[in-house]
Amino acid sequence: MAELPTTRPVAVLFANRVVACSAIARAEGVRRGLRRREAQARCPELFLAQADPDRDARLFEPVVAAVAATVPGVEVLRPGLLLLGARGAARFFGSEEAAAERLVDAAAAVGVETQIGIADELSTAVIAARRAAIVPAGAGARFLAPLPVGELAVEPSLAAPARADLVDLLHRLGLRRVGDFAALSTIEVASRFGADAVRAHRCARAEPERPPSARRPSPDLVVEYRCDPPIERVDAAAFAGRLLATRLHVALAAAGLACTRLSVFAETEAGEELSRIWRCAEPLTPESTADRVRWQLDGWLTRRDGGRPTAPITVLRLEPVEVVAAGALQLGLWGGVGEEDERARRALIRVQGLLGGEAVRVGVLSGGRGPAERITMVALGDELVPAADPTQPWPGRLPEPAPAVILLNRPLVRLEAADGTPVEVTGRAMFDADPALLRWGSRQWRLTGWAGPWPVDERWWAPDPDDTSAECAARAQVQLDGAPADVRVLLLIYYDETWRVEGLYG
Repeated sequence: MAELPTTRPVAVLFANRVVACSAIARAEGVRRGLRRREAQARCPELFLAQADPDRDARLFEPVVAAVAATVPGVEVLRPGLLLLGARGAARFFGSEEAAAERLVDAAAAVGVETQIGIADELSTAVIAARRAAIVPAGAGARFLAPLPVGELAVEPSLAAPARADLVDLLHRLGLRRVGDFAALSTIEVASRFGADAVRAHRCARAEPERPPSARRPSPDLVVEYRCDPPIERVDAAAFAGRLLATRLHVALAAAGLACTRLSVFAETEAGEELSRIWRCAEPLTPESTADRVRWQLDGWLTRRDGGRPTAPITVLRLEPVEVVAAGALQLGLWGGVGEEDERARRALIRVQGLLGGEAVRVGVLSGGRGPAERITMVALGDELVPAADPTQPWPGRLPEPAPAVILLNRPLVRLEAADGTPVEVTGRAMFDADPALLRWGSRQWRLTGWAGPWPVDERWWAPDPDDTSAECAARAQVQLDGAPADVRVLLLIYYDETWRVEGLYG
């Protein structure tokens, strides 16, 4: 392909379908998703090439180097697509238009045709780049609104393959434009379409799809490999990349983290230092990390534009630039990263697609005094952020151990003394009689032991008399004689002059 004239239309095939095409081919009617025969029928002069990520990464490295030499801070999304901050470049060159011209010239110097898009958000900028457009500040949603809804599934580095199914469904529902989809409320999208649809909805509204990470990666997460013998061949580089990727993800798993931006470093015998940052829409897996390391090393070792290292590589290093909680991968329920974990994750995502984004949720330890308050339920796929800080003191917190099961409906029970009178809690937060019997519906058990009560006097300042959380309450633990093992020890809560079951101890 390197020997083809720039005027020749080109398309890339995967599984006999077009996955990418040049601007000239698009002008002739070639589009992504077309079958080979249909693409050739629309453009008989079309040159067809098979998809090859290794080749693309190798040919794209000189472009990345040329852009990085013009404007620092380049990050690679995939071979063929990179991003950088426009604010600094616009300030340096005088305007966004002038910066775009300089970048196009830098890419043209290495024989590549490029298109540039500028927008407030990453996904909007990627869509704008396909049209060589500069979107004014704050106008992202207005720019996206008239575009076909299929644009939300075009870029593989921003959308999973399943996004195509969502686009097909939106078409059948009559939502043909991005603006039609953006007009839906977030609750409607989450309850009807699932987690990926929520991300697509944020893209359609030109909202940030992933908030910036507030966590600074620990230096302990950096992994390094000293090459002995030094690496000169691509196959040796690929082996080293797999080894480093495994080490990195072991360190990330131990810290409960996942990586979304990765920096690849290399040092040579001649003292040269090479580095490149890769950004991903989804947290990296060991396989995707190894792929990016291999692509990057292949690009460095095979460059033909004079930028190739002059000596073999002696040190390789991977450094996470941005991390998120490992819950973003949702692999903790099965432990580790593997095929079974991925299958389980895909199954749960399918459940979300059928029942809504909130249908599959996981718990994260939160701050609070009661057991229900200490768990924040987060939708599968979202970062595990607790509603309150669990490291705070929380005076009056229920003593350990915590209940194994929490009953959110809090069923009513009756606590009685030996003479059959109901047991209540006095104003001094004490039993008015020793409890001896517990009645739960039609069943009853004698008590073999009890602890408490512990007063719960929270939100006494609340001005709303209907706010039940402001009322005085108390908790107690009771042990039942002859009850099944899963309900033998109960956590009871007393408020509004009634006893309720709040939790079960395993």
